[in-house]
Amino acid sequence: MKNVIYSDVLVKPWITEKASLLLENGKYVFQVCVNSNKLTIQKAVEQLFNVKVKKVNIINTLGKNKRFKGRPGRRADSKKAVVTLLPNYKIDVFTGGQ
Repeated sequence: MKNVIYSDVLVKPWITEKASLLLENGKYVFQVCVNSNKLTIQKAVEQLFNVKVKKVNIINTLGKNKRFKGRPGRRADSKKAVVTLLPNYKIDVFTGGQ
């Protein structure tokens, strides 16, 4: 991915019950662009939030075939990233602090 705009790599924070349990271990979950890789996700998080990333894990989810009002359709593919930060860093977007 050449000429990457890092604000486009991270789509939104993924806030679920399971993701909130991962916050206790310093792990943050983001929905990311489908064609991004671990290195671009790491650079995007480090640049946007001024933190140091220890590890990035990626979860690919393929879209399902569904029916809507009797017509066949397909949900979009998606990708999530579980970002582990070094012990002294945290991101305040998830906790609601400033």
